[in-house]
Amino acid sequence: MRLHRLRITAFGPFGASQEVDFDDLSSAGLFLLHGPTGAGKTSVLDAVCYALYGSVPGARQGSGQGTSLRSDHAAPGTRTEVTLDLTVAGRRLELTRQPPWERPKKRGTGTTMDKAQSWLREYDATAGTWKDLSRSHQEIGEEISQLLGMSKEQFCQVVLLPQGDFARFLRADAEARGKLLGRLFDTRRFAAAEQRLAEQRRAAESEVRAADAELLADAHRMQQAAGNIVELPATDAAPGDPGLADSVLAWAAVARSTARERLTVAHLALTAADAARTEAQRDLAGVQEVHRLQRRFEEARERAARLDERADEHRRVQERMARGRKAEAVAPALALREAAESEHRRATSEDARARAALPESFTGAGAAGLAAAARKAAEELGGLESARRAELRLTELAGQRRGLDREELADDELLQEAASWLAGWDSSRVGLQEAVESAQEAATRAEHLAGQLEPAQRKLEAARRRDRLSGEASDARARTLRAREEAAATHEHWLGLKEQRLNGIAAELAAQLVPGESCAVCGSTEHPDPMRKTAEHVGRDAEESALAAYRRADDARTEQESRLAAVRESLAAATAAAGETSALELAGAAEELRARHAEARGLASGLHAAREALGQAEGEHDRRLAAQQEAARRAVARATLRESVDREQSVLERELVQARGSEASVGARAAQLERLAAQLTAAADAARGADESAKRLKDADARLADAAFRAGFDTPEAADAALLDDAQHRDLQHRLDARQSEEASVRAVLAEDDTAAAARQSPADVPEAQHTAEAADRRVRDAASTRDDADRRCTEIDRLSVRCATAVRRLAPLRAAYDRVARMAGLAAGTSADNERKMRLESYVLAARLEQVAAAATARLARMSSGRYTLVHSDGRTGRGRSGLGLHVVDAWTGRERDTATLSGGETFFASLALALGLADVVTDEAGGVRLDTLFIDEGFGSLDDQTLDEVLDVLDSLRERDRSVGIVSHVADLRRRVHAQLEIVKGRSGSVVRQRT
Repeated sequence: MRLHRLRITAFGPFGASQEVDFDDLSSAGLFLLHGPTGAGKTSVLDAVCYALYGSVPGARQGSGQGTSLRSDHAAPGTRTEVTLDLTVAGRRLELTRQPPWERPKKRGTGTTMDKAQSWLREYDATAGTWKDLSRSHQEIGEEISQLLGMSKEQFCQVVLLPQGDFARFLRADAEARGKLLGRLFDTRRFAAAEQRLAEQRRAAESEVRAADAELLADAHRMQQAAGNIVELPATDAAPGDPGLADSVLAWAAVARSTARERLTVAHLALTAADAARTEAQRDLAGVQEVHRLQRRFEEARERAARLDERADEHRRVQERMARGRKAEAVAPALALREAAESEHRRATSEDARARAALPESFTGAGAAGLAAAARKAAEELGGLESARRAELRLTELAGQRRGLDREELADDELLQEAASWLAGWDSSRVGLQEAVESAQEAATRAEHLAGQLEPAQRKLEAARRRDRLSGEASDARARTLRAREEAAATHEHWLGLKEQRLNGIAAELAAQLVPGESCAVCGSTEHPDPMRKTAEHVGRDAEESALAAYRRADDARTEQESRLAAVRESLAAATAAAGETSALELAGAAEELRARHAEARGLASGLHAAREALGQAEGEHDRRLAAQQEAARRAVARATLRESVDREQSVLERELVQARGSEASVGARAAQLERLAAQLTAAADAARGADESAKRLKDADARLADAAFRAGFDTPEAADAALLDDAQHRDLQHRLDARQSEEASVRAVLAEDDTAAAARQSPADVPEAQHTAEAADRRVRDAASTRDDADRRCTEIDRLSVRCATAVRRLAPLRAAYDRVARMAGLAAGTSADNERKMRLESYVLAARLEQVAAAATARLARMSSGRYTLVHSDGRTGRGRSGLGLHVVDAWTGRERDTATLSGGETFFASLALALGLADVVTDEAGGVRLDTLFIDEGFGSLDDQTLDEVLDVLDSLRERDRSVGIVSHVADLRRRVHAQLEIVKGRSGSVVRQRT
C-alpha cells in the first residue's frame, strides 16, 4: 500500500481545505511530521484511517462519526470531507468520505441533517480517467478490508505504529501480550477449538452425570418399592467410574429374591383367610333367614288385628259408595239446571247495566222500541260526515296561520341580528389580520434566535470546560514533575545498587563454590583464595527490590505524562472553541438569548389560534349575508300564502255554524249521536237475552225434578247431596281395594309352612353371626392387601431392574466418550497432566507467531543497539501462570538473558520500535503478502541520545531497501535538522494549515 495524496476539508483542526502530497514526501524515504501541541499532527493520521475505514482510531472516535470529526473553524456552508489517493494490490484507488453534516437550511432558518456519503473510484490507466466503483459504505468497507487484508485495529498497529502501546507490549505479562497478538493474528479459530472441546467435555460429563443420576434414582425407587427390606449401599462414584453400576446391579438381585419370598408367604395367608370367610358367611345367611321368617309371621298377626278393629268403618264406606252410584243418574239434570241459572243471572245483570246508561225517556221501553231508537240516531250521525271534514280543514288552516306568524317573527329577529353583526365586520377583520401578522413575525424571530442559541450554549460549555481544565492541567503538571523526579531517583538508586553488586559479583560467585567441584568462571577445581563478601555487599534481592521500585515509579511517570497530555489536548480544544471570552459573559449572553427566544416562542404559539379565528370570522360573515337574503325571500312568499289562507278560512266558518247546532263543535255533536246509538243497540240486545234465559231456566227446573224422582230421591237437593265428585269416588274406591288386598296378603302369610315352623323356634341371634362374618372378611381383606402389595413390589422391582441393566449398558459408551473428550479438552486448555508447560492451544499458536516477531525485530534491534541487544522468545512458565508468551532481551555485554522491563527509557523505545517494525513485517506476511510502502511512527524519539538517534534513523532509512517510506511524528527539534523532507502543521485562530518542504 502506497499513499499518493490526501485532501482534508473542515476536518479536525483544519477549517479550510488542505492537501498533502505523499509522493513528494516519500521520494526522500524518510519524512518528518511536526508542529506544536494541538496543531493537528495526529489528525492527519486520523484522516488517513477515516478515509480507509470510515472511522478514526481508538478513543478519538468519540460518540459518533459525524459532528465529533467536523472542524469548529469551518464555515457553516463548508462540508467536512476527506479524500485519499493510494495504490494497493496494484490498483490506483481514490476514496472520498463525508461524515453526517448538520448544515443550514436552504430556505428559511435553522439546520437540517445530511447523511454520510462515501465514494470509491479507480484510475483507468488505458483511458486516463477515473471510473466510479461504488457509493455504498458496506461495499467500500469490504473492498478495502479485502485488498489490505487487515482490520482497522491491525492497520493502526501495523501502519500507524503507536509506540506507547508497543512499550506496554514489551513489558506486558503473558496474558496481556496474548490478547494483543490474538487481535493482530486472528487466532479466534484456535480459541474456538478450545471452547468447542470444553463444551463437548461439559456435554459428555453432563450426559454421564445425568445417566448416573438416573441409575441412582432407579435404585432409590427400587429401595422404596422393596419397602427398605434391603439397605441401598452408599456410593461416591465420579463420572467415568463403573463402581456405581456394579453396586446397583448386585443390590437389585438381592432385592428381587427377598421380594419373591415375601410374595409366597402372603399368598398362602390369603388362601387360609378366604376359606374361613366362606364358612362364616354361610352361617350368617342361615341365621338371617330364620330371623326374617320370624319377623314376617309376627307382622302378619299384627296386620290381621288391625283389620278387625276397622271393620265398622269399612261397612260405612260401602254404603256411601252405593248412594253415590244412584245419584250419578241425576247428575246431567243437575248440571243443566245450574248452567241455565248462571246464564239467567248474567243476562239480567247485563240488561240492568245497559238500561242505566240510557236517558230516562227510555226506561220502560222494550227490546223492539230500543232497536228503533238506535236506527234513528245512526241515520242522523251519517249526515254529519262532510261537516266533520270541514271542521278538520279549518283547524289545519288556523295552525298554518300561526306558523306563518312565528316564521315572520323569527325572520325579523334574524335580520336585526345580522345587520348588527355586519355593521362591525370591517373593524373585527382588521384586528384579526393584525394578530396573525404579529404571530408570524414572532415565529420568524424565534426560529432566528434558536439558530443563535445553540452555538452560544456550545461556546459557554467550552468556556466552562476551559476553566475547569486549566486547573486540572496545573495539577497534572505538578504530579507529572513529581513522578519524573521519583522515577529518576529510583532509577539512579537501582543503577547504584546494580553497580555495587557487579563490583562484588566475585564474592557472590565465590559463595557458591564447593570444594572439589569446578568453578563456573575459570573451570578450576581448586579455590585457594575465594573472595569474601564485605559489609557493603549488595545481594540479588536488594537489586531486584530496587528494580521493582523503579518499574513502579516509571509506570507512574508514564501514566502521569499520558494524563497531562490528554488534559492539555482537551484544554487546547476547549480554548479553541470558547476563545478568550469569560464564561460569565458567555453565560449572560446565552441567558439573554434564551429569554428572547422564550418570549418570541410564547408570542408565536398563538399563530394557529389567530389563523383559525380569522377563518371562522370570514365564514361567519358569508353565512350571515346569505341568511339575510334568504329571510327577505321568505317574507315575500309568506304574504301571498297568508291571503289565500284567510279567504278559505272565512268560507268554512259559515258552513259549520248550522252543522254544530247547540254543541261547541261538529265533532262534539257527532260524538254525542255516536254514543247514544251504541247505548240503545246494547240495551236492545241485553233485553232480548234476559227474556230468552228466563225461558231456559224454567225448562231446566222441570227436567231436574223428574230425574230425582226416578232415581229414588225425595227432592233434587237430596240427590245433589249424595252425588260424589271424581276425587271422592277415587278415595272411597282406593280404601275398599286396599282393605281387600290387605286381607288376602295376611291370609297368605299365615298359611305358609316354613314361616309357621320358624315362628315355633327360639329367636335368632343375628348380631353375633354378623360380627363373626365381618371379622373373617376383615382378615381376608388384610391378607389380600398384603398379597397385592407384595406382588406390586415384585413387579416394580423387576421393571426397575430391567431399567437399571439397560442404563448400565448405555453408560459404557458414554463413559468411554467422556474419557476421550476430557483428555482432549484438558490438553487444549493446558490443564491436563500431559501438557507439562500448561500451554493452551491458542497460546501455542501465538507463541510461534511471537517467535517470528522476535526474530524479525532482532535484525533491527541489533543495529539500533550497536549489536548489544537481541530479543528472544521464551516458552518457560512464570510463577504459577502458563507458559508460551515470554519475551526476554539478551545483553551481549554480560552474556545474560534478562527481562525486557530492565531496559532504560531510551532502550525501551528503540526495542519497542524494533518490535513494532518486526510485528509489521510478520502481520504483513500473514495478511497475504500485501506491501506496506508507507508507515508512520508516532512520538518516542525524545528519550534517545544523539548516537542512538542516529542509529535508529539509519535503521528507519534502511526500510527504503524494501521501497518503503516512513513518516515520523515528533516534537524533537533535532529531527528537523536530520530529516529534510518535512510536513509542518501550523495552528492559528482560524484553524491549522499544512506546510510541506522536501
